[in-house]
Amino acid sequence: MTTRAATSPDACRSGTEPVDTTPPEPSGGPVPSHRLLQGRRAIEISHNGAVYRLQATKLGKLILTK
Repeated sequence: MTTRAATSPDACRSGTEPVDTTPPEPSGGPVPSHRLLQGRRAIEISHNGAVYRLQATKLGKLILTK
């Protein structure tokens, strides 16, 4: 995995977390959750003007809330 410092406002808030720059699969298949979360328990996702929170639970489940 190639990493770089996060510099965009859409990246992590602290700006120090590594960002996965691996190109997406050409098939457009599923994105592994570890690529989205990058070691964090939760992230915020902006979609169509709304902000959603994607959170990994202790049991390995994912919760998406608005």
